[in-house]
Amino acid sequence: MHIYNVTINIEEDIHDLWLKWMHEEHIPEMLATGKFSKAKMCRVLVEEEMGGLTYSVQYTTDSKETLEKYYQEDAGRLRKQSKPFEGKFVAFRTELEVISEQLFLNKSFAEEE
Repeated sequence: MHIYNVTINIEEDIHDLWLKWMHEEHIPEMLATGKFSKAKMCRVLVEEEMGGLTYSVQYTTDSKETLEKYYQEDAGRLRKQSKPFEGKFVAFRTELEVISEQLFLNKSFAEEE
């Protein structure tokens, strides 16, 4: 499993419009490519010197190959859709390979099974 992480710092004056666009348009369109099984959006709780608000959006995909298909088939088109926010944000992208995932099981829950 791989995670395609996009970290974005958005200027405050356009933040609300951008956040609405992310929730209602961009993230649903990313998922509609069929290349990601889920998306998680997190607010980064570190104050940046440059100001603005920072978010991390993590898109989960099954493999590096599927992520490469996203780059080839969809990335250019979807990135162009951020044009209304041009000059108002900074973004950087990171690819993560999931090595392991562990869940905490509540002891009382485990005993009930």
